[in-house]
Amino acid sequence: MENLKSTPLEAEHIRLKAKMAPFGGWNMPIQYESIIEEHMQCRKSIALFDTCHMGEFFFTGDLEKTNIERAFSFKVGTIKVGKCRYGLILNEKGGMVDDCIIYRLGENELMMVVNAGTKDNDFNVIKSVLKGDFVFEDKSEATSKLDVQGPLSRDLLRKYFGSAVDELKYFSFVNANLMGQDVMLSRTGYTGELGFEIYMPSKICVEVWNELLKDERIKPAGLGARDLLRLEMGYPLYGSDLDEETTPLEADLSYFVHLDKDFVGKDVLMKQVENGLEKIRVGFVCDGRRAPRHGYRIFADGEDIGYVTSGGFSPSLGKGIGMGYVKTKYSSENSTLELSQDKVKIKAVVEKTPFYKDGSLRK
Repeated sequence: MENLKSTPLEAEHIRLKAKMAPFGGWNMPIQYESIIEEHMQCRKSIALFDTCHMGEFFFTGDLEKTNIERAFSFKVGTIKVGKCRYGLILNEKGGMVDDCIIYRLGENELMMVVNAGTKDNDFNVIKSVLKGDFVFEDKSEATSKLDVQGPLSRDLLRKYFGSAVDELKYFSFVNANLMGQDVMLSRTGYTGELGFEIYMPSKICVEVWNELLKDERIKPAGLGARDLLRLEMGYPLYGSDLDEETTPLEADLSYFVHLDKDFVGKDVLMKQVENGLEKIRVGFVCDGRRAPRHGYRIFADGEDIGYVTSGGFSPSLGKGIGMGYVKTKYSSENSTLELSQDKVKIKAVVEKTPFYKDGSLRK
């Protein structure tokens, strides 16, 4: 069995009888009672997610002189202090090394949040473009993160953070105090609902987790529910929908690529802009409850045109949904597809994401 890492909350998950499984090299809770119930808990009330496995890097240095812009597909220098921005880390072929969020802590200070399974490689890739005077540290082990997601999350967190929660705009953050420790409260989310993230010293993580769960409106949710929630929003997952062989343009993430700046892999993307894309990521809705899985082939007009990267049953729609890559000519809305593996055949239609449109994300 692989040697899995544990978050500070592993014993709490086991005490709550969570079903545990490997994810990105970590032993993580997949579900506690029911994935569907945990999904609906997030849509209707509040769900609490352990995301301590994510990586946190801290950077200090002059953004221009250290060359850090080259490491990211998006502009770092235009992020205002107190704000954060999503984007990609690319390789020389324009492929996605990872997706990440950068927080502007100060004029010359950044925090980067990256995926667990790619963390060590991300650190080396970013560091390889840096030059001059800088401090670049991986503080993932000392930093814990909990996600409080759902339409009632603001009401719950007001008890701990007061009016700061009401003033927090989407993709912004504030420094605060919790359990006598300095913490950071941000508002991004990966579920489509109003949601907040608490970054804290790992030593208080268990205490904060148990304190939050004292409120009857909030329940723990595992990665199974999180996967369905993000899928209903059409959010890609690194390792399933995004990888080093695929460019952000093919992944339909061009909004997070700023072609008016220099970055690793830009020349490949410029050629794709010039010549057009052969494949692109699309969302689709199935004609029934059955859903495809990662790796199913996609057919149209009797031709194999692509492959499924994510799929599942949507509790909100009552149908199977998914995402995958198809030849560009089949990517327009309402294009009919057939998803197939062995004897399984599922009819589907290309649909714009998000599939779930009733979230409280920006409210």
